[in-house]
Amino acid sequence: MSRTIWNWTDQQTGKNFNCPRYQVLKEDVLRAGDELIITEVDRLGRNKQETLKKLQYYRDNGIRVKILELPTTFMDLSKLDNAMARMLMETINNMLIELYAAMAQAEIEKKEKRQREGIDAKKSRGDWDDYGRPVVMSLEEFTEHYQKVVSGEIRPFELMKQLGMTKSTYYRYVRKILSMKSTDK
Repeated sequence: MSRTIWNWTDQQTGKNFNCPRYQVLKEDVLRAGDELIITEVDRLGRNKQETLKKLQYYRDNGIRVKILELPTTFMDLSKLDNAMARMLMETINNMLIELYAAMAQAEIEKKEKRQREGIDAKKSRGDWDDYGRPVVMSLEEFTEHYQKVVSGEIRPFELMKQLGMTKSTYYRYVRKILSMKSTDK
């Protein structure tokens, strides 16, 4: 009995292929005779070769993939009585899928290029230092407070609480202080 799987989501991006829920779908849920309906080719990934490899995996395992943005993938080619027409439709589907996969890959490459150009431009203007998460407090200010921990007046957890810092932020500051001390020697 065949099943249709169409409402499967994964929180990971399609940019890479390390999507845990997708692996569960592929390895544990889908089986021969099933249909997998996806909205767009780039939902399978944005690397053409990997996307085509995934589609080949489904073909090899008897799983039919239907893609909403490519209506021709919904045609049941086995019902075509003319072998030439069937072969022609398969070729058209394969060409369209390759085209869409290539476009998805080009889109991600263009985004990465623009991101790199933006970062380089910010660095060349000298704006890179203020990029990212704002600093909680200056290192000098933290060092003054940290002296209470060093002298044994309070414990690290108490200082974290006083300063409203998370454990990771607190220890990031501590590492900076310790690295400065080690380079001073």
